[in-house]
Amino acid sequence: MTTSTNPMPESCRIDPGERTSVLKPYVLGHGTLECFDLAASRKFYEEFLGLECVHHAISALAVRLGMAFHIVCVEVGDQIHPCNVLNHWGLDVTSREEVEQAHAKALEYKEKYGIRQVLDVMDMHGVYSFYMEDLDHNWWEIQYYENGFQHDDYFDFGDRFFTSKEVKPQ
Repeated sequence: MTTSTNPMPESCRIDPGERTSVLKPYVLGHGTLECFDLAASRKFYEEFLGLECVHHAISALAVRLGMAFHIVCVEVGDQIHPCNVLNHWGLDVTSREEVEQAHAKALEYKEKYGIRQVLDVMDMHGVYSFYMEDLDHNWWEIQYYENGFQHDDYFDFGDRFFTSKEVKPQ
C-alpha cells in the first residue's frame, strides 16, 4: 500500500507515529448521525448549540466546531435509529459556570428546539457536565474539564487500564 503526504494543515496534525496496522489513514475525519428533518435539526445545531453547518448534499449537511473534524447529519425521516446516552457527541466549554448556564438554557429552550431530555449536571468521569437528548434522539454532552482540553490528557497519559483480554506492556 502506498501512502501520500498528509494534506491537513500543520497546526491540526498529531503524528500517529509508526503503526503496524493494516490500514494507515492520516486522520479520523468525520462521523455521522441521523435526523428526522434537516431544517429543524440545522436550526437546533446553529441557534442552540452554536455549530457551523453547510448543506452539502440533498439529504445531508456537514456540522463542525473548532477543529478539522465534522459530523455528517443525514436526513432519514421515520427510519431514524434512536441513540443511547453512551453514544453521544461532546461539546466543551471553558468553565463550570458555562455548564450551569448551558443547562439552564437547555431547560428554558426545551420546547422551542424539541429537546427531549435534559439530565442533571454532575461531576463524572473527570468532567463537570450534563447530557441532553435532541429532537432526533441524538445525545449531546456539555462539559467542562478543568485541566484544559481533555483529548490531550487522554492520549498524553496513555493506557491506564487493561481488560482481561489485553496484554499489559512490560
